Amino acid sequence: MLDAASMIAVGAAACAAGAINAIAGGGSLISFPTLLAVGLPPVVASITNTVALCPGYLGAALAQRRDLAGQGRRAAMLLPVGALGGVGGAFLLLHTDERAFDVIVPALLLFAALLVGAQDAIRTWLFGRTPVTHRRAEPWAMLPIALGAVYGGYFGAGLGVIVLAALGIVISDGLIRLNALKQLVSLVVNVAAAIVFMFSERIDWPVAGIMLAGALVGGVIGGKLASKIPARVLRWIVVVLGVAVAIVYFARS
Repeated sequence: MLDAASMIAVGAAACAAGAINAIAGGGSLISFPTLLAVGLPPVVASITNTVALCPGYLGAALAQRRDLAGQGRRAAMLLPVGALGGVGGAFLLLHTDERAFDVIVPALLLFAALLVGAQDAIRTWLFGRTPVTHRRAEPWAMLPIALGAVYGGYFGAGLGVIVLAALGIVISDGLIRLNALKQLVSLVVNVAAAIVFMFSERIDWPVAGIMLAGALVGGVIGGKLASKIPARVLRWIVVVLGVAVAIVYFARS
């Protein structure tokens, strides 16, 4: 059982993580290291973190629901893929050792950040100069979303970065609208993984309870801020956060 100071630190970290996830992704840069710092084992910390941050994704998705208008077909195609990937990643985490867990995380985060930074160039390379219509592009998003969802169920730090990169590379739309869709996909991935984890008996529920409340508040606040940030600013927030998370985990490993 953690002391009062540790619980306050965990709650504050969860609030900050919920807001950061709503704006650009990578909130676990704050929450996961905090869980390690207060003494949770790495795998237990990751599982608890995934479960606890679900309300943050819910709050962010609700706050940006207006930006989801007209994206029903995309959601119907991508959400089942995200759910299946989240379940697969959760099972993978439950059957992996801590060394493999530490080695793969920073590489994936850095790769995702680079994807976001280069998404315009990659989109041009994929589709040339011909404008990409929504209906043509949507099926191409299923594979990267599935891979990102497996990663999200496995660890989750930077999931929003990966999902936004996948959407931005394949689908031609405004970054604010894609960010709203990212919130919904990330929510589904996290909930699917959390359901698997609930049967594992490896969740620290007292810590998760504190984080649940903090993440919900932070997600609502961050979701409202995200819709007001210019697309270029939002893009570079995503890139900087992704690189920062990768550097932290490279240093740890």
